[in-house]
Amino acid sequence: MPTITEVYALGNFIDTFALGHYARVLEAHDLRDGRQVALKIMRPEHIARDEAPRWEAKAFPHEVRLLKNLDRNPVPIRYYDCGYIQSSNEYPDGEIISLRTDWRAFEENLFPRNSEGWRPYIALEYLPREQNLLYVMKTNNSGQRRRLPIEEGLNLAMQFGHMLLEAHENYIFYMDHKLEHVYWDGKKLRVIDWNSSKQLEQHDAQINNLRRKDLHNLCVGILYPIFTGMSPQRGELRPQPASQQEVDTRYNDVTHLDFSGEMLSQPIIDLLERGAHQDFANAEEFLQTVEQAAVHFGWEFRFQVTHPALIQAREYVRNGLSKLRESAELAREARDLLTDAAILEGINEDMEFELRRLMKAINDYLNMRVIP
Repeated sequence: MPTITEVYALGNFIDTFALGHYARVLEAHDLRDGRQVALKIMRPEHIARDEAPRWEAKAFPHEVRLLKNLDRNPVPIRYYDCGYIQSSNEYPDGEIISLRTDWRAFEENLFPRNSEGWRPYIALEYLPREQNLLYVMKTNNSGQRRRLPIEEGLNLAMQFGHMLLEAHENYIFYMDHKLEHVYWDGKKLRVIDWNSSKQLEQHDAQINNLRRKDLHNLCVGILYPIFTGMSPQRGELRPQPASQQEVDTRYNDVTHLDFSGEMLSQPIIDLLERGAHQDFANAEEFLQTVEQAAVHFGWEFRFQVTHPALIQAREYVRNGLSKLRESAELAREARDLLTDAAILEGINEDMEFELRRLMKAINDYLNMRVIP
């Protein structure tokens, strides 16, 4: 049986900015095909040799099954491999059982492998940290906030709503809405961590309530922070607790959102407040309300009319945002080049001082950027 280092070239942990309750995540390369992956491995403290698998272990095959059921949707993260690692160290070593994408075998092996001390893992699509919304929106300076432009926020809301529409049709409810689970590059949405999501039978009495709650959690846990830069708990953005109980109750007391001092249009406020009040019975209602707000900002839909000047203004906005994102990416590339120069052996103090001055100026520019 191969060891994990014979199957994967392991890198550093990539979850340090928002640690999860039940897993650690490493950057890795699959030596079989060269693919870069995010290797998600159950924390060793959740091993339960002499007991039935804990919910932390059960969450792994549960997540893979949900991802398989939604694999035609472009928003949920992709998985490439799943299996078990026999290692009690947080940074894994030992033997590996790779089941590739066979989620049924993954489920069937959970109980026997648990009794032998094996830890479940999933190899997921690697997404760059610079696209994680908590990472890019959370600032180090007290009182400073970052907000997505309304153009991008509406786009994100529509993509999320269409994903939930399909998920709900399959009786899947995401539930675990928080910025650290959302990746955004300005155009495309990706959502990770489906381990705490729920899938019900078609006739389960909870379905209608879970539809409302899923949309409530989206509005207060994702959309309110991206439009305001604030946490729904009325504070600065921070990682959210991640146990199953905390997922189920995280936003229960958030039934009203604070917009005092915010420069937001009334259609956006109405959208978020309806979500906070659990007024959306289903994803169709949510998407209709998003479209009504979007028309106010120059979006065009088949049965809704907007002013030609707004359409033209929106086109300018989209082009401008694209250039802002491109300039920020170029600044990061420039900083990386200067960093490479600064660590060269043999440079003198004058050169090092100049390089560090330039890198500081770039960092200051990036910290004060217009968009996350």
